[in-house]
Parts: sequence; structure tokens; C-alpha cells
Amino acid sequence: MYDVVILTDERYVNPKQRNEYVQNVIKEDQLVMNALEKLGLKTKKVAWSDTSFDWSQTKVALFRTTWDYAEKFVEFSDWLMEVSVRTKLINDYETVIWNLDKHYLLDLQDKGVNVVETYFIEPGDTRTLKELHTELGWSKTVLKPAISAAAKDTFQLDLATIAEHEETYADLIQDESMMLQPFQQDVLDRGELSLMLIGGVYTHGVLKVAKPGDFRVQDDFGGTVEDYQPTQTEIELAQAADAACERMTLYARVDIVNDNDGNPAVSELELVEPEMWFRKNEESAKMLAIEVNKILNS
Repeated sequence: MYDVVILTDERYVNPKQRNEYVQNVIKEDQLVMNALEKLGLKTKKVAWSDTSFDWSQTKVALFRTTWDYAEKFVEFSDWLMEVSVRTKLINDYETVIWNLDKHYLLDLQDKGVNVVETYFIEPGDTRTLKELHTELGWSKTVLKPAISAAAKDTFQLDLATIAEHEETYADLIQDESMMLQPFQQDVLDRGELSLMLIGGVYTHGVLKVAKPGDFRVQDDFGGTVEDYQPTQTEIELAQAADAACERMTLYARVDIVNDNDGNPAVSELELVEPEMWFRKNEESAKMLAIEVNKILNS
């Protein structure tokens, strides 16, 4: 019987190729495992898709690097439902289901949290991208699925490039919700902030910067990460986003940009499997372990 299983995807269980990206994944998972084990907890790292593992044999399953879920979303959703009755998920099942779909941005907005302006398009909508941009009065946007990870099917659009994406968009909107956002210039001028919270407490922040000529800040696309000390206003915004969740979260990553009006705005609230950059602040991994231990002892 395990106290904590750290959830990953099959690429990171026993990787044969260990480039810098994979090395960082391994290091950060190990930091969490070490912190848990120093508290006397028996741990194991398991791919969520591992059909040989009996999920009733762990007290807690802690989401860490389940980054292939978007490509296997139906399978992942079925697994979530099944495993949620066999063990305790952190963050919990209801929070994960809510956070997988970026319609949650509307819930945050309804609770007074400033979020990046977003327009959702539902499956079967027959309007073209050109028609949508005309209706909304937007000339430069970002298009992406409401359920996605790592900038999958994410496109930067402007009036000169819309036509070349119409066919791809027409295929995508048949089966899934899509979202349009005005392009936020701050992403290019400064980058995107990520603030980490453990048990609602701010621990550390990073600034993600896209490589020249790109707008995607993820390191998958050549983006870089540097330490960042947020302002008190940015910290309070991150905490407000976390507090707006219906259920208490054990960990959260809040991504923030300055919107086109110059105000800090939440671009994403990551509660499922966020990269937390524990390697930038190893104490935060210990804080996470302490919070998990509290749950085990409650």
C-alpha cells in the first residue's frame, strides 16, 4: 500500500532519452518524492494510463506531469471517473473536471477576477473566423481549444492570416469548443507570469518569454524561463483567482499578463498538472509535501 502515487504520463516513467526538458521533469518529480519520503510517506511514480496498477493501493494520487491527457482526453476522462472512487485525488476530482475546460475563465470573471477577454465558440457554429472577427471587432487574436495543453492547436491570427486557418478551424469546431482572445501585446513586450501557490500561499514566480518570432512561451516551443518577483497586486490577483474556486485547492499555478488596458489579468488558472518550477524554489516542494501529509492525517 502506498501513501502517495505521483501521477505522470508514460513518457516520464523510465525515459530512454533524457534531454534537458526531460531532465527537468525527472528532477522536479524527484524533489516532490524526496520531500514526501522525508515525512515518512511511501511513494511511487506511476503513469495515469498504466492499466496494471491497482489504484485502490494508494491513499492519494497526486497530479504532477500527466501532460499527454489532451491527446487522450476521452481515455483520460474515463480514467478520472474510475480512479476517483478508488483513491483520493489531489487536486480533487470536481476541481480537475472543472479546470480541464477553459470555460472556467467565465466563472472567475463572474466572481470579479480580471481575466483576459475571451469569446467561446461552441461545436457546430457555422460562422467563419472572418465573420467572428468582424462581429467582435478584433483584428489580432489567439485561437485555441477550450480543452487543450501545451499550446496544442493554438494559432495567432490577424486580418492578413485568417484565411489560411479557416479550413483547420472549420474541422476543429465540428467536434470541440474553441476560444478567441484578443492578442495581448504584453506577451511579446514582457512575457507571461506564472505565480505558484501551495495551500493558497504564494511561494514563487517565474517569467516565461517566447523565443524571437514566436508568441508561445512554453519551453516546448523554445520559450525561456527566468526568476520573477511579482508585485503585491499580481500576488493578490493570483490569490483571488485561487480563492474563487468552488473547492479548496492544494496547489495552483496562476498565469498572468497585463491586458491591453494595462491591467494584470489571469490568462490561465492551472489546477490539474501545472509545471510548478520546483527547481526554482525547492522549499515549495517541501510545502507541497506538508500539505499532502495534512490531508493524509485529516
